[in-house]
Amino acid sequence: MRATPHVTTGPYAPPAPRHTTTVTSADGSRLHVEEHGREDGPTVVLAHGWTCSTAFWAPVIRRLADDHRVIAYDQRGHGRSPAPGPGGCSTTALADDLCAVLAAAGSRAVVVGHSMGGMTIMAAAGRPQVRERVAAALLCNTGGSRLLHESTVAPLRAGGLRYRVQKAVLGSDLPLGPVTPLGRKLLRYATMGPAATREQIEACARIVHACPRRVRASWARDVLAVLDLEANLADLDVPTAVIAGEKDRLTPPVHARRLVEALPNCVGLTELPGLGHMSPIEAPQTVADAVAALARDHLTQGAPSSAPSAEKELS
Repeated sequence: MRATPHVTTGPYAPPAPRHTTTVTSADGSRLHVEEHGREDGPTVVLAHGWTCSTAFWAPVIRRLADDHRVIAYDQRGHGRSPAPGPGGCSTTALADDLCAVLAAAGSRAVVVGHSMGGMTIMAAAGRPQVRERVAAALLCNTGGSRLLHESTVAPLRAGGLRYRVQKAVLGSDLPLGPVTPLGRKLLRYATMGPAATREQIEACARIVHACPRRVRASWARDVLAVLDLEANLADLDVPTAVIAGEKDRLTPPVHARRLVEALPNCVGLTELPGLGHMSPIEAPQTVADAVAALARDHLTQGAPSSAPSAEKELS
């Protein structure tokens, strides 16, 4: 019997959505979308990272749902969104998918991206849908370029050997198999800080191990290994906050500091002492507070007059 793709009890178990739907992206890819919280609350759109799913946002959604309308979607190939066809893993696809979800949301929103979700926001910067529908952004544990050069997952000195080892490991399509004690230790080392709890590690391990191995490898090889979104940052001119984990091995804080320097309208950098790459699970209250502050300070309710058919899709 296949293990569940997420924990089912406790604070890291996904809450039941108020509404679910399917949104179609520009190339026909179908995206699973969930809506939580207050129907009349300020809208927040959550984009998860590589190998994750909507379940990854569970503790953040729980903290936002009383006062916000929270929309989370599965990136293509992750969670309940089908894998794309050949050539379907690209930064263009990430941007297309976010724009499709924003159009379906039907109102201006704060967008939040973790890891590859942050890269999704950067990839979509400058798109008309982002300019019209995004009031502010939060980038968590992410970077715009040189991911494999600056990652410290492999315990080697910076240079060509470390780059090649990390490219081979992250781009491997070998199955992860069931979650085992060794698997938990490896995941904690690679993605989480030393203070991560057993419950947090289990929640992350279930989600990551559930990602199909070919999807995992395709995104790593076709996007993460060659990522270069530095030029897009000038177009991300909405108020944008950045969160980094001090002990993040996948996207070390050097990435966050580079983002802060390049963003036209950065409203703050938060570096979390002792925490790793999985801030929405390791520090959900900090992430939720940052989202709520952006919504309070920058979000004006009311949908744009364009794309009325998209508004109906999530209603």
